[in-house]
Amino acid sequence: MGLRDILFGRRRADFLGMLEEQALITLRGLRALETFANTGSKEDAQQVTELEKEEDDLRRILIEELNRTFVTPIDREDIFALSRAIDDVLDYAYTTVDEMTLLQVEPNEHVRRMVSVLRDAGEELYRAVRHLKNHPRVANDHALRAKGLENRAESIYREALSQLFSLAGDVNGIVHVLKMREVYRHLSNAADRGDEAADIITDIVVKMT
Repeated sequence: MGLRDILFGRRRADFLGMLEEQALITLRGLRALETFANTGSKEDAQQVTELEKEEDDLRRILIEELNRTFVTPIDREDIFALSRAIDDVLDYAYTTVDEMTLLQVEPNEHVRRMVSVLRDAGEELYRAVRHLKNHPRVANDHALRAKGLENRAESIYREALSQLFSLAGDVNGIVHVLKMREVYRHLSNAADRGDEAADIITDIVVKMT
């Protein structure tokens, strides 16, 4: 392939398609996290881990293509930032599972509620990315819904912390509080990254319309 082919985009990576695939893997990972939150099984935890690795590979490929491509459908900074934010959501789903396994704590009702909201947000983010190319206003609607769900996740997070600290009594109780605080923090971080992804999508839509 010559320079003319590169400059005039005869070989163009499908960045929006890759972002859509990333969003789908993240959604699958959040669904697996929800299953784990209901079962606590090692097999379901492993599914989250495998999907996180799969998405890491896809993100590396996207970055490699981005570095060798002159013409992109949207700003390359936006492609990079959205890819990173979507990846971070699944990264924190993975670290949630990893922490719970390492600290030997079981999912409780607060975990299940937060994960359920995260899964809903993942659905909205996936739909937002899927519609970004051809229906940006629809994409914006889904991104705004994802932001609303992040607010709900944060509300559950604060409620969970409030109840958690009220249970601290003896040494064993304090240890449990410290463990669960870490778990809740990872879920809260996942929600924050989902909110960041939604913000990037809305910024992209403004540039496109």
